[in-house]
Amino acid sequence: MIRKLLATMVFVAFSGVAFAGTCPLLMNEIDEALNDPAVEQRLSEEQLMQARELRAQGEAAHSAGNHAESEEALNQAKEILGIS
Repeated sequence: MIRKLLATMVFVAFSGVAFAGTCPLLMNEIDEALNDPAVEQRLSEEQLMQARELRAQGEAAHSAGNHAESEEALNQAKEILGIS
């Protein structure tokens, strides 16, 4: 019983670290796409603004420690930008 509890605690502790490490990678991918002239030409100004807003929301959520919310916003921005 104690082993299961300890294993659960370790999993919970490290899952936050895993999410935290993903957010900066997603932000970098989005930044690269936003600085790509081909992406700018392909998307409307509204889509670009939406992607920038979602990227900012993702960074704010990451800074606040809410990595699940951060990933959700950043993945939405990637979808708008057409990157996988």
